[in-house]
Amino acid sequence: MSTHNSNNNHESNQNSRPRSEMKMRGPRRGPMGRGHGMSAGDKPKDFKKALRSLLVYLREYRILIIISILFAIGSTIASIVGPKILGRATTLLFEGVMDNIRGIGEVDFEGIGKIILTVLSLYLGSAIFAYVQGWLMANVSTKLSYRLRQDLSRKLNRMPLKYFDGTTQGEVLSRFTNDVDTVNQSMSQNLSQLITSVATVIGVAIMMLSISWQMTLVALIVVPLSMVFLKLVLGKSQKYFAKQQKYLGDVNGHVEEMYGGHVVMKAFNGEKKSIETFSKHNKNLYEVGWKAQFLSGLMMPIMMFIGNLGYVAVAITGGYLSINGGIEVGDIQAFIQYVRNFTRPMSQLASSSNALQQTAAAAERVFEFLNEEEESLDATESIAIENVKGSVEFKNIHFGYNPDKIVIKDFSAIAQPGQKIAIVGPTGAGKTTIVKLLMRFYELNAGEILVDNQKITEMSRNDLRKIFGMVLQDTWLYNESIMENIRYGNPNASDEDVVKAAKAAHVDHFIHTLPDGYNMVINEEITNLSQGQKQLLTIARVILADPAILILDEATSSVDTRTEVYIQKAMDALMENRTSFVIAHRLSTIRDADLILVMNEGDIVEQGNHETLICANGFYADLYNSQFEPEETVSCN
Repeated sequence: MSTHNSNNNHESNQNSRPRSEMKMRGPRRGPMGRGHGMSAGDKPKDFKKALRSLLVYLREYRILIIISILFAIGSTIASIVGPKILGRATTLLFEGVMDNIRGIGEVDFEGIGKIILTVLSLYLGSAIFAYVQGWLMANVSTKLSYRLRQDLSRKLNRMPLKYFDGTTQGEVLSRFTNDVDTVNQSMSQNLSQLITSVATVIGVAIMMLSISWQMTLVALIVVPLSMVFLKLVLGKSQKYFAKQQKYLGDVNGHVEEMYGGHVVMKAFNGEKKSIETFSKHNKNLYEVGWKAQFLSGLMMPIMMFIGNLGYVAVAITGGYLSINGGIEVGDIQAFIQYVRNFTRPMSQLASSSNALQQTAAAAERVFEFLNEEEESLDATESIAIENVKGSVEFKNIHFGYNPDKIVIKDFSAIAQPGQKIAIVGPTGAGKTTIVKLLMRFYELNAGEILVDNQKITEMSRNDLRKIFGMVLQDTWLYNESIMENIRYGNPNASDEDVVKAAKAAHVDHFIHTLPDGYNMVINEEITNLSQGQKQLLTIARVILADPAILILDEATSSVDTRTEVYIQKAMDALMENRTSFVIAHRLSTIRDADLILVMNEGDIVEQGNHETLICANGFYADLYNSQFEPEETVSCN
């Protein structure tokens, strides 16, 4: 194997090193289950664009939405017609009582009964229509959120790793949970309320005008007044609600950090500082919380006061018109009901408009993710390699995580089938970068990589990655049984195959010491296994996969020395007649490598086998001698 590389950039630079190389952590979520999602005061950058994107998704459900709107209108019409018809019953009762006093007639109870039955039928119909409308919108909103999450999930698997280098896991998770939930709730509740409120305001205004235009003008005078107060209160309270969400996040974040690092905090006597920090965050939350709740609590009393002013003005005007014969008594009663029905939807409209802003902001975040740049497409006619031999060639590779910070320059190398290639060097030297390029996790800036003389860009990523088996320094297991976690390497493997792979990885013994053995479920935090046990399970997984080419990135870094010896024997058996790339800090594990590439600051500074490099007395010799006594068994000429 021959190599050439020249590069003076240090990959450990924080700006050029990807977050994916760092230890993976779970999403930051507070004890109340919140991610880093929408706050109460968030607004979209482009409301119209976000709304258009959402309408495109809703197009599939337009028939259900139209039917829902019709039911909402029908429910509203039935409810607003009721007071006027009921006012007719009041008029009949009033006129009947007056006729009875004069001795010229009786109360028409039969007519009043028919009117009451009619009104009851209307209210019953209104309730049924509202129920159907709510059911339809809940159905639409649930289907929409289901589709959004499906699309987000598919998109997630098409995203390049470089996207996650600059985006936290909590931020991505928030789009799946908080933002989609906001859209869901808004569609099922706020949109229905918005439609109903608009229909009610228009319908009630028409009914009020049909009774008396004079009283309608008097009633409408209070609308601008209520809107002014409403805007003032909302403007004040909204900023406190936004701060409340922020400070709540601070409290949750602090509690999460202290819980996650509880042992370290206790070990360094950090209880006092932790309590002081929590008290500061809690005080901030208290100060904005009570202001937000107080100001929002003022809204209803203010609206009731203004509404009562409207009732007084309407009652005086109605009494005056009734005395002069301009209106019937029942119409006054109906009109007062309409005034109440008019002010309530006005408040709902203000509330819904604010919720709609949050919905648009949430939808915008979802669609921003869906519109992110994806991995470059595979070749139209991808070529799969049959009977992989295992030769790997790097030709004039140039690569940088950022285009202006090139990490690998003009790197060329050839690995022959069956060779064991060790890549060593200090932390941040660029060892893992070579592996990521080989797996096509990142695209090259220039040059090409070939497997069995086939360009990897001409192969689908799926076919390419089937060739490799990888064990990383950072273990990954999921919330399932040990059996299924090992079977992840080969979903079609039988239980017997899984056990055989576990024995080869020397994990069978400790598995039998665990509760339920192979059926023991690994918890979500993966705290019921030690770090070394987790590492062994991932090694068993790759043994089960039986790949053509192996990549071992610090595969034994978390196991004890005795277990490492057993694992090394299993790895040696597995690597026999297979091309293997081994990244290691423990240089004792790669002494028998066919070729050792020594990297430093992105450069290949030395190459050769162990004896040759020791005799060269260069960078590798310094690394090796810093871990062990100076090599005395090597005969150097």
